[in-house]
Amino acid sequence: YRTYDICEVHPGPNLNMIVGANGTGKSSIVCAICLGLAGKPSFIGRADKVGLFVKQGCLKGVVEIELSKKPDNIIITREIHVVNNTSSWFINKKPTTLKTVEEQISALNIQVDNLCQFLPQDKVGEFAKLSKIELLEATEKSIGPPEMYQFHCELKNFREKERELEVNLHLWTVSEVFSQNRYRKTWKFIFLQNLCRDKTNSLEKMKQRIERYKQDVERYHERKRHLDLVEMLERKRPWVEYENVRQQHEEVKQSRDQAKEELKKLKEMQAPATKKIQETEDYFRSLDMKITDKATDIKGISQKYKQKQDALEMKDKQIEEIHQALRMKKDEEMDRQRKIHNTHKMIEDWKNELNTMSVCDNLQLQTDAVNNELKKLQEERANIDSDISDLRTEKMNQEREKKRIINRLEQLNNIMNMKEENLKGKFRDTHSALMWLRKNKDRFKKKVCEPMMLEINMKDGRHAKYVENHISGNDMRAFVFESQEDMEIFLMEVRDHQKLRVNAVCAPAESCAESLPSRPIEELHRYGFFSYLRELFDAPRPVMSYLCSQYRVHDVPVGTEKTRNMIERVIKETKLKQIYTAEEKYTVKVSAYTNLTLSTNTSLRVAQFLSCSVDTDEKKQLENQQQDINNTLKSLDMHLATLFEKQKHLERRDNELRQQKKELLERGNRRRQLESKIAVKCESLRQLEQDAINLEKESQQADVKIKEINIQKARLVIELMQLIKSYVSLNIQKANLVLQSTTVAAEKNRLESEYKAASVQLRAAEEHFRELEDRKRVLTEDCKELLKKARHTCKLGPDQTLPKEFQTAFQTLPNTLEEIDAFLNEEKTRASCFTGLNASIVEEYSKQTREIEQLTEYLEEKKNELDNYKKNISQVKERWLKPLKTLIEQINEKFSNFFSSMQCVGEVDLHVENEEEYDKYGIRIRVKFHSGTELHELTPYHQSGGEKSVS
Repeated sequence: YRTYDICEVHPGPNLNMIVGANGTGKSSIVCAICLGLAGKPSFIGRADKVGLFVKQGCLKGVVEIELSKKPDNIIITREIHVVNNTSSWFINKKPTTLKTVEEQISALNIQVDNLCQFLPQDKVGEFAKLSKIELLEATEKSIGPPEMYQFHCELKNFREKERELEVNLHLWTVSEVFSQNRYRKTWKFIFLQNLCRDKTNSLEKMKQRIERYKQDVERYHERKRHLDLVEMLERKRPWVEYENVRQQHEEVKQSRDQAKEELKKLKEMQAPATKKIQETEDYFRSLDMKITDKATDIKGISQKYKQKQDALEMKDKQIEEIHQALRMKKDEEMDRQRKIHNTHKMIEDWKNELNTMSVCDNLQLQTDAVNNELKKLQEERANIDSDISDLRTEKMNQEREKKRIINRLEQLNNIMNMKEENLKGKFRDTHSALMWLRKNKDRFKKKVCEPMMLEINMKDGRHAKYVENHISGNDMRAFVFESQEDMEIFLMEVRDHQKLRVNAVCAPAESCAESLPSRPIEELHRYGFFSYLRELFDAPRPVMSYLCSQYRVHDVPVGTEKTRNMIERVIKETKLKQIYTAEEKYTVKVSAYTNLTLSTNTSLRVAQFLSCSVDTDEKKQLENQQQDINNTLKSLDMHLATLFEKQKHLERRDNELRQQKKELLERGNRRRQLESKIAVKCESLRQLEQDAINLEKESQQADVKIKEINIQKARLVIELMQLIKSYVSLNIQKANLVLQSTTVAAEKNRLESEYKAASVQLRAAEEHFRELEDRKRVLTEDCKELLKKARHTCKLGPDQTLPKEFQTAFQTLPNTLEEIDAFLNEEKTRASCFTGLNASIVEEYSKQTREIEQLTEYLEEKKNELDNYKKNISQVKERWLKPLKTLIEQINEKFSNFFSSMQCVGEVDLHVENEEEYDKYGIRIRVKFHSGTELHELTPYHQSGGEKSVS
C-alpha cells in the first residue's frame, strides 16, 4: 500500500474485483477506497494510524473519489498528514467535516465496514468468521431495500417485548396466593386466568378466610401473653445473677480480712529469728577470715620448707657429681692403659708382616694389559650409551605425539559428552532409555543406533541448521533399529515397563544409504548450490538409510545467497520440491486445482543439537596414528631392553678389571703402607704414655669438696626442723578455728531451717491473701457488670431504683436461676407453638380485596397490549420476510451458478430455527469443493484458506 506516487482507477457497475500478482499494489487501491470513504484503518486490518498509509518519504497523501449521484456527482477528497496523523476533508473542493462526509456516504448506502459490500484481502478470514445472524444483517444492509433492515429490527424488538410479557404473565398465572404482603411489593403485573370464577364461591372463600383470621387473632393474643411473661423473666434473671454474685463478694471479702490479720501476726513472729540468724552469720564470717589467714601462713611456711628441701637435694646431687667425676677419671686411666697395650701389639704384628714380606715383583706388564682392556671396554660402553640416548629421544618424541593425540581424542569425546548432556537436559526420558540401551545391547539381534542427534556428525558445524530444519524434532531424538522385532522389544521395555516417552524408527529392509540423487550436484552449481544434504554429515548406515528413505536427504540441495537472489528462476527451471538457501527453506508444490506451481519459504531455525559435531575422519585417523605409535613404542622398548642388558654386562666386566687393577696396585703399595703405619702408631704410643692421670691426687681433692658440702647440709637440716615446728603449731591453731566454725555453722543451719519453715507458712498465708484479693476484685467487677446489665434490661438509669411494678411482678416469679431458666424455656416453647402470626393480620384482609380489583383491571389492559403487539408483528413480518426470501433466492441462484462453473457446488439459504425468534434468523452458506464429499457449512475452521477466499 505504499507503491504509487499517483494512480487513477475507474470502477465499473455491479461487482468490482482488483486482481494482480503479489506486490503490484492491489491493497493500495483498496486502502484508498476505504480511507477516502471515511473508513477507519481497523476496517482494513493493516495499520492502526492513517499516517502509516502514506508512501514512505512523503509528508502528505491525497485520496479523491467521485461518487455517482443525481442531479450532480459528489467529489470527496481526503488529505492525510503524516506528521500529526490528521486528515483534512473536502466535498467538491470545499473544506468540510468528517461528520458531513459520513452523512453523504450513508445517504448513498455505502458501507465500507460491511464485509458483504466491501471485502479487503486481509478481512477474508473475518468474513468466514461471521455468524449466520451477522451475515444476514450485513446482507440486508448492503443490498436489501432500506426498510428491510428496519423491519427486521422492529420484529426483533416486538419479539423481545412479547417474550418479556409472556414470561411475566406465566409468573402471574402460577401465583394464586394473594394473602401475603411480601408479594405486593415485588409483583409488577398480576394475571388472573379465570375471570369468570363464580362470585358466590369468591365471597365464600373470603368469609372462610375472615373466620380463619379471627382464630389467628385469638392465637396472636395468647402468644403475646406468653411473650410478655418471657420478657419479665428475662428482666428478673440479671437481678438474680447480680444478687448471687454480690453474696459471693461479701463472703470473699470477710475471708480476705481474716487472712490479712493472720499474715500480720506471722510477720511479727518472724522478726527476732531474722536478727539471730544475722548475728550468727557475722560470727561465722569472722571465723572464716581467721581460718583463711592461718591457711595463708601455713602456705608460706610450706613454700620455705620446699625451698630448703630443694637446696638439700641439690647438695646431694653435687656430692654425686663429685663421685661421678672421680669414677670417670679412673675409667679414663684404665682406657689409656688398654690403648697402650693394644698399640704395642699392633706395632709388633706389622713389624712381623714387614719382615716376612718379600721384595715387590715387577707388576707393570699385568697393569698395562688391564688398562688396555679397560680402554676398549669404555669405548664400547660409550657407543651403547649413545644408542640408548638416541632411542630415549625417539621414545620421548613418540610419547609426546601420543599425548597430543590422546588430548585431541578427549576433546572429540568431550563434544560427544556435551551432546549427551544436551540430550539429558531437554529429553530426560530419551536419555534414560539411552542408558538402559547401552547396558542391554546384548538383548538385540541386530545393530541398534542411538538417538540421531548423537549419531549424526556434521562435517562443518555451520551446516547443522540445514539438517535440523529438515529432520523433525521427534526423529532427531529417535532410536534407529535394523530389525522390527528389536524395536518392539525396546519399546515394550522403555514405554510399557519404564513409562518413558521415547521415539523409535526402523530403517528400511533394503538400505537406501547409497541412493543416487536425481541429478549430479555439478548441474546445480550455476544456481549457487554447493552440496546435497547427505554430503554435509556422517551417520551410521541404518541412520543414513532411514534419512534417505524418509527425508530424501540425498536429493535435497543446499544453496547460498546466490540461490536466494534467483529463487524464482531456480524453482521454474529445476522443478525441485525442497530447496535450502543461506537462511531460508523453500517448499514447492503444484496446485491440485490449477496445476500452478506454489512455493512457501520459512526462515531457518538456529541449530540446537548438531552444532557441536565430531569429525569422524579425523577421529579415525587419530586412532590409527595412536595404534602406530603404540607399536613403535613397543619396538623401542624391546631395543632399549637389549641395550640395557649389554650395558649391564659391560659394567660387570669393567668392575672386574678395575678390581684386578686395584689388587695389582695394592700389592706394590703394601710395604710402603706398613712402614708408614708403624711410624704413626709409635708416635701415638708416645703421646698416650705422656697423658697419664694421678688417681690418688684426684681422690684427695674429691674428699675435700664432699666434706665442705656435708657441713652446708647440716645447716640446712637445722633450718628444716625449725620450719616443721612452726608448721605443726599453725595447723593446730587452724584446726581449733575450724572446729569453732563448724559449731557456728551448725547453729546457723538450725536457725535457718526454723526460719525457712516459718517462711513457708508466711508465703502460704501471703498466697492465700493474694488469691482472696484477686477473687474479691473479680467479683467486684462482675457485680458492676451484672448490675449494669440488670439496669439496662429494665431500661433504668445509673441513679434510678427498681420501679414498684417490677418489684411486684418479680415477687410472683421464681427466685433461683435454675427455676427461672426452667420457667423461661417453658414459656418460650409455648410461644413458639403459635407460628405464622403478626400484628397486621386483620388489616391485611381488607387490603387484599382492594388489590385484587386493581390488579384485575391492570391485567386486562396488559392482555390488550399483548394482542396489539402480535397483530403488529404479523404485519411487519409479512412486509419483511417475503422480499427477504426473494432476495436470498436470487443470491442462491447466482452463487450456485458460479460454483457450477468451477465444477463445485454451493448453496445459500435462509436459516430458521424458530419462525417467531427473529433475532436468530440467519444466512447459511454451504459449499462442496470435492466430488467425494458432502455439502458443508462455511466456517472459519472446516475449509482451507483458499476455499474460504473463493466462497
